[in-house]
Amino acid sequence: MKGYKKSLYLLFGFALSLVLVGCGPQDDGENESAGSKDSGKEYDLLVWEDQDKADGIKDAVAKFEEENDVKIKVVEKAYAKQIEDLRLDGPAGTGPDVLTMAGDQMGTAVTEGLLKELNIEDDIQSIYTDEALLSQMVDGKLYGLPKAVETTVLYYNKDLVSEEDLPETLDEWYEFSKEVTDGKTFGFLALWDQVYYAQSVMGGYGGYIFGRDDKGNYDPTDIGLNNDGAIEAAEYMKKFYDEELFPTGIIGEQGINVLDSLFSEGKAAAVISGPWNLEPFAKAGIDYGVKALPKLPNGKNMSAFVGVKSYNVSSFSKNQELAEKFVEFLTNEENSKTRYEVTKEVPAVKALADDPVVTESEAAAAVAEQSQYSELTPNIPEMNEVWTPIDAALQTIATGKAAPKEALDQAVQTIKGQIEANHGGQ
Repeated sequence: MKGYKKSLYLLFGFALSLVLVGCGPQDDGENESAGSKDSGKEYDLLVWEDQDKADGIKDAVAKFEEENDVKIKVVEKAYAKQIEDLRLDGPAGTGPDVLTMAGDQMGTAVTEGLLKELNIEDDIQSIYTDEALLSQMVDGKLYGLPKAVETTVLYYNKDLVSEEDLPETLDEWYEFSKEVTDGKTFGFLALWDQVYYAQSVMGGYGGYIFGRDDKGNYDPTDIGLNNDGAIEAAEYMKKFYDEELFPTGIIGEQGINVLDSLFSEGKAAAVISGPWNLEPFAKAGIDYGVKALPKLPNGKNMSAFVGVKSYNVSSFSKNQELAEKFVEFLTNEENSKTRYEVTKEVPAVKALADDPVVTESEAAAAVAEQSQYSELTPNIPEMNEVWTPIDAALQTIATGKAAPKEALDQAVQTIKGQIEANHGGQ
């Protein structure tokens, strides 16, 4: 249950909304959608949809079945597990024709031969925001179409900090936290011992995971997690821990649960989190607001990762042409809008950027603004070598066991070694 296993991206045409994407805890079970048409094996396409999201495509499925005289079976499965399950079910002949997945899994899935390259006309590709579509490409080839996007934002408790007095910068949140933190109640909290969240500060100071060439391709030999900007950012984040403005409980694997609990119990004035917490925080009875992330001391905006969820065609599908046609149909403007209305997952269709249905909420405005300063989660296989070493380094910084430069230098050395060992240095 790691909040960072999802994906992110710089989304200019996104002026839209936010996304209740399933980046939080997922149910590992799977359920057949009530709208599925199934008669034994008498269906033309098997679709793996995200858990509790099948209602969002129910109308599109019915229309596609009618227009193409086919039958489609929809099975709900936690999207974070779908590629894992495809590795076994695909070769066994029990896998899906169409699945949904996170953009940062794309490179690995393509390398393993799990996805079919799509042949989508340029005029169709042009309806999606540039960065969302880029998340579906590996070596210039397209392997999916984007269906939803997400990024982190700032939640604040209106009972603990008024909208009129709401800090606008991290320095202001730092001063506010020093005033209100007493060991039981806290000001501003963030999971900066995880790169998924820490990159929001590091990126604003010039730190980066992988460099990119002029075509947008990642260079896994160019790692910027220990450059001067990243070290400066780590020094800044460290003082929140050193001065006990962050409780020790939010460090480590259970940190996300502790942070969520503190905000849900009214014991934290503000937290950085994702759209997966919109409903839980509301159910907890918290009167909260949502804004883009605050500005950094250097005057720049905090960065964030943007995740992209997509529909993809399995390379094991026996009906690939129909599956590709269905993916294109699901992600067109009309069906993307309908899906948003049901699931509240933000589509990546340019034409919906200013649609009132998508942009009417405060949360939507926050994501729209934050997306302008955010970046994609790298989708190349080498990204798998980054998470554990850099998180371990950030934890040693948070606990005072290592200085930022020492910890980050060691992490980058480990990452480079693992890339060399597992990816041939490519």
